Amino acid sequence: MAEKQQAKITVVGSINMDLMIRASNLPLPGETVIADSKVENPGGKGANQAVAAARMGAEVTMIGCVGDDSFATQLLQNLAEENVDTSRIIRRENTASGVAVVMVEESGENAILVVPGANALVNQQEIEQAREVIYGSDVLLMQLEVPQEIVAYTTQIARDAGVPVILDPAPAPLECCADLLNVDLICPNQSEAAALLGKPVESMDDAVSLMKELIQLGPKQAIITMGEQGAVLFDGETIQTVPSFAVEAIDSTAAGDAFAAGIAVRLAEHASLIEAVQFASAAGALAASGAGAQTAMPTREQIETLLKRQ
Repeated sequence: MAEKQQAKITVVGSINMDLMIRASNLPLPGETVIADSKVENPGGKGANQAVAAARMGAEVTMIGCVGDDSFATQLLQNLAEENVDTSRIIRRENTASGVAVVMVEESGENAILVVPGANALVNQQEIEQAREVIYGSDVLLMQLEVPQEIVAYTTQIARDAGVPVILDPAPAPLECCADLLNVDLICPNQSEAAALLGKPVESMDDAVSLMKELIQLGPKQAIITMGEQGAVLFDGETIQTVPSFAVEAIDSTAAGDAFAAGIAVRLAEHASLIEAVQFASAAGALAASGAGAQTAMPTREQIETLLKRQ
């Protein structure tokens, strides 16, 4: 029997240093809260998803930008240690790397402020220089922490080559540039879906009833993740629901990134969409049960163990 070929994933997206601050509760506007601790962890939605996909067994190339500060060295070293190909990441001179301030309360809920830094400078030249990498991918995975026009431009390159494009529309766009959502699959969470649709998405019934409107925005397939309620998917023909995995949430910071990576890896391995969602749901649950972003990303073995158990 021929050996199973390793999935090739290209991730275009953000690379940040996360300043993780833990407190008993998140501050309200105008309120000062004494925090319990602060740690620095590599993050950024793009880098998080790249690390997650690599831990799931994929061959991953990251395309993006860092600055020329000390954070940049740490960020690149960490990605390399996680077996992510960093050869297509550009270091911008006289520029700060992206930084995210992540506030996490005891319940696991979080609030995040992001300073894009070098992430805002990803341009068409970087994408063109990596065109052959994109062409050779099984799946292109992107988010919205780099300029929208770059996401749309990269999408077109991939589509021209017949490479499937997955968009995690996070953070939720206030406005969408033309062709941004012209992707093979979009996977918003409920708040991002609500922002895209201009309507509340509070229940599984809401997600089911609004799925066709989401598809009308451009994607061929869609998944709306609903946290503890589960997920709703449209595979191009039917709408289905998938229950969540019961875990004790410690930090939900990167659960969505683990989910998006799980979808990309399993679809690159030619799984059905519902199989990919079940795998990704397990990955997201495991990520939420750990602390931090990349540090909480589960391995393939951990995900498959949880799937067998539940």
